Amino acid sequence: MINVKAQAYVFDAYGTLFDVHAALARHRAEAGPDAERFSEIWRTKQLEYSWTLTLAGAYLDFWTLTERALDYAFARVPSVSRALRPKLLDAYFQLDAFPDASATLVALKTRGLRLAILSNGSPQMLAAAAEASDLAASLDAVLSVDAVRVYKPRPEVYALVTDRLGIRAPEVVFVSSNRWDVMGAASFGFNAVWVNRGRMPDEYPHAQPSRVIAALAELPALGL
Repeated sequence: MINVKAQAYVFDAYGTLFDVHAALARHRAEAGPDAERFSEIWRTKQLEYSWTLTLAGAYLDFWTLTERALDYAFARVPSVSRALRPKLLDAYFQLDAFPDASATLVALKTRGLRLAILSNGSPQMLAAAAEASDLAASLDAVLSVDAVRVYKPRPEVYALVTDRLGIRAPEVVFVSSNRWDVMGAASFGFNAVWVNRGRMPDEYPHAQPSRVIAALAELPALGL
């Protein structure tokens, strides 16, 4: 249960505010029948790179990982033409926000809450996506792991929030669609909300979210 009044809502970006499969969706017809499989491989490999590099004590920015993961997806799914590569990268740089993202942020902002993004994305990627989706005006801060050169779910990443906003962990509501990210945020001491759009089973019983919701639009009604 949440016992401290929230001062800020902090959102993961990719998969939470921005649809990571929107880039491929814009070119689904050109990609062909294996489009969905291709997009899943792209996303999975992108995250895998972030975790393995962090475990190895190495760092490459998220745009580089996105490009490398895309090349891996092309190798795994040869039915998708490599001629799509520049189009897919351009689309990923300006991903669509989920339909309920903008209204949700506006509703929370009207309550006087501070809003921020905390993401694996590079600063340039995040700035472009926030502007393209019209979310930038609602945000007080856009925080990238690039500042600490390690990826979520390392605690140094979540500390960027408390350091930048000057608040304590229990005063933060952290919102993510990624259960591993919710685990990291809850372990750090945030009140973590899991946006479980796909009704996936729980993976980390030792680090439970404060709330589980099916869509961002449910956030304002939670009264956190």
